[in-house]
Amino acid sequence: MTTITDTWLENRRGASMIGIDEGRPRISLIADGPAESFHLEFARDDGAIETVTTSDGRLIAWPFDALRPRDGGWLRTRSTSGDAWSSPTRVERGPGGDWRSDFVSPSTAAPTDGPRAASLLRAAFALPIAPEAVARARVYSTAHGVYELELNGAPVNDDRLAPGWTSYRHRLRYQTADITASLRAGENVLGAWLADGWYRGHIGFDGGLWDIYGSDIALLAQLEVTSTSGELHVVPLEWTWAPAPITAAGLYEGETYDAREAQPGWSSPGFPADHWHPVSVLPRSDFTATIEAPTAQPVRVTETLRPVDVSRRPDGRIRLDFGQNISGVLRVRVRAAAGHTVRLHHAEVIEDGELGTRPLRAATSVDTYTAAGAAEEVYAPRFTIHGFQYAELENWPGELREGDVEALVIHTRMQRTGWFDSSHAGLNRLHENVVWSMRDNFVDLPTDCPQRDERVGWTGDIQVFAPTALRLFAAHGTLTGWLRDLAAEQWDDGHVPQFIPWVECGFPNFPTAAWGDAAVVVPWEMYRNDGDPRVLADQFESMRAWVDLVDRLTGQTGLWDSGFQLGDWLDPAAPPDSPGDSHTDKHLVATAYHVKTARIVTAAAELLGRDEDAHRYRAIAARATESFQREFLSPSGRVVSDTPTSIAVALVFDLFADAAQAERAGRRLLELVGHGGFHISTGFVGTPIICDALVMAGSVDYAYQLLMQDRLPSWLYPVSMGATTIWERWDSMLPDGSINPGDMTSFNHYALGAVADFLHRVVAGLAPDAPGWTRIRYEPRPGGGLDHAGARYDTVHGPASIRWVREDSDLTITVEVPPATTGLVVLPNGERVEVGPGSHRFETTCRSAADDPDAPFFGWRRPEPATA
Repeated sequence: MTTITDTWLENRRGASMIGIDEGRPRISLIADGPAESFHLEFARDDGAIETVTTSDGRLIAWPFDALRPRDGGWLRTRSTSGDAWSSPTRVERGPGGDWRSDFVSPSTAAPTDGPRAASLLRAAFALPIAPEAVARARVYSTAHGVYELELNGAPVNDDRLAPGWTSYRHRLRYQTADITASLRAGENVLGAWLADGWYRGHIGFDGGLWDIYGSDIALLAQLEVTSTSGELHVVPLEWTWAPAPITAAGLYEGETYDAREAQPGWSSPGFPADHWHPVSVLPRSDFTATIEAPTAQPVRVTETLRPVDVSRRPDGRIRLDFGQNISGVLRVRVRAAAGHTVRLHHAEVIEDGELGTRPLRAATSVDTYTAAGAAEEVYAPRFTIHGFQYAELENWPGELREGDVEALVIHTRMQRTGWFDSSHAGLNRLHENVVWSMRDNFVDLPTDCPQRDERVGWTGDIQVFAPTALRLFAAHGTLTGWLRDLAAEQWDDGHVPQFIPWVECGFPNFPTAAWGDAAVVVPWEMYRNDGDPRVLADQFESMRAWVDLVDRLTGQTGLWDSGFQLGDWLDPAAPPDSPGDSHTDKHLVATAYHVKTARIVTAAAELLGRDEDAHRYRAIAARATESFQREFLSPSGRVVSDTPTSIAVALVFDLFADAAQAERAGRRLLELVGHGGFHISTGFVGTPIICDALVMAGSVDYAYQLLMQDRLPSWLYPVSMGATTIWERWDSMLPDGSINPGDMTSFNHYALGAVADFLHRVVAGLAPDAPGWTRIRYEPRPGGGLDHAGARYDTVHGPASIRWVREDSDLTITVEVPPATTGLVVLPNGERVEVGPGSHRFETTCRSAADDPDAPFFGWRRPEPATA
């Protein structure tokens, strides 16, 4: 019997379906077995029930009457080959732009000399109808700043840092809370905590900026009650405000909380709020941003960690090691006299026996709590976030008991989709480090780091990491929202700022290859992963605007040889204080990316049926390819710069004029990597593709040796140093335990972790063979001395997995093919086997190099001595 195991709308896997914007959202579902067709049933709130049958289970066009604003119902599905319906899922459209409330503000301006206080807002109201006549009640809300809502003394949800960070002048996301069960007869109270956040807080680096989007903090909340007869009531709210016990809150600096200033019961009925202050009303029409539903899941506490080590320092501080570098905050249980103040310090690493805070720069990351004198008080900051593994408690009262301090892991609550394991503990830890760095840096948007005074959405980082991100988590919703901001902030001439949302904090804002190319590469990778061309349609104007800009910058020659470039950023040979000084020609990188993105736009235009555009961008790509070959390649296949990055780019981007050139360059790449002792010599551009380039050059063994190197610089060097996340620099920490002296040093960047995609595709051998994983390639590449490896990916059709086990020359391969897909198994001897859904097992031989020295792809083989 086939049953439905998951259902979602659009590409919001695992996300709420209440408060969506679409009137006709597409439906996707996963079955646990084969199914010829599916029944879909939608039971509307007005009692109507609509049922349809469809032969497809992916991106089904909404088959029911369109949802009008506030329309809702219960969706359930089942396979026609089964008799069990799925659990009903609530689907409900939001207000659809029908906003009847204005912003209310407790503070329309504030000094910029330090983190500012948070505020409490309160509105008492009575239900317009009897409680038993309420069918449903919703609060639609958003803010200038960050906020949390309470109703009758309890939080309405577990969201953190809502509404998140968007390009606030263009887009402001609203949240939907179901408050039906929390309403009561008589007086009810809606309350809100409100602080600066990204909207008017201190953000950006090189000193940062205040009030970037406005000088106000403000709340927009619309409370609606629908009766059992279907009548809508928008409840009028009369707001007042008071200072919160959070006397200072900065995303970078930390939060200061004085429990003596708390007002217990402030958001409950019956609270005497006579001395609260009137709010300022800010007409919604005064602001230009479109208020829209989120495309991703909210930021939440996703895990709680206890310290793995606790020690008392000579200065009296208590040091905590949580064993994992995270984004989040501490939660403490304090027993102290009124007025006693505890300070919570955070850092990623220890240097010279002390918290290594220098890399934080201006992000002081200190939370302060002053006790009220109760028997036990529990505190966790609301409006800040830190990147840390270590914390120190300053002025802790008495002994620290078990459970007194926990670390709350905070990030966008994405659904995990990808796993990898092998017989090599170092590779497994490397993969987990990539997973953690993604978790820590997907705090509402894809940031570069969660700890220092930066934390912005660098385009280059996500451009190289997108394939890995989409493999590890259902990140489509987060990236969809971020791409909307990218398109909104893209200049009229097509320029894409280096990070999105953009903050004018002194960084050069010029068109930059590999960074601006995110406008093209990220939507393309989303299409390849999910098979949904809508992202290409939505982003096409942005994609082609970038390629058009670069075409103009080359003078229509295809050669991008001028202007500001970051090149192969963080080449390990670059000086600590000059990370852009790569050995690879920056204009080679720029021109190569121009070819890549022009080709992608060509393919996107073909998919979208835009034939004229396809013809135009095919010509641009051809010009750029010819220019690259003329400027950067010799007839024999030598590549300008003669670096692993330059050759890898030419190989992986398919830039050689013929196979003979590529073969010659591949041999040279092997020489360079071998001569370099199998140490990493690539930066942001070269690192994600170097292993693939070595495989293309004919040696999986070289890729394994590079991958498994554990001496600096290498992927496994940080692992050998105890890293639990991916570092920004190969040598963020030097072998003597000191922190890299450069001004720019982070221990939690995901970009160099893009190699995790290679672990899945090549080491384990699990890769899509068509967009959306409708066809899957199972091609393990045993090597590196591994006894086994495996990967799993929860595709949009169901789980796909592979596991191979090697014993001497015997190789056993087990694959799982999800429903509605086909598989291609490629065995070591080159045999290709087509398989359908279900489990399949293959037993074959995998000869070692000692048995067959001419078999370079399989088995562990020492490379021949390298030449210079």
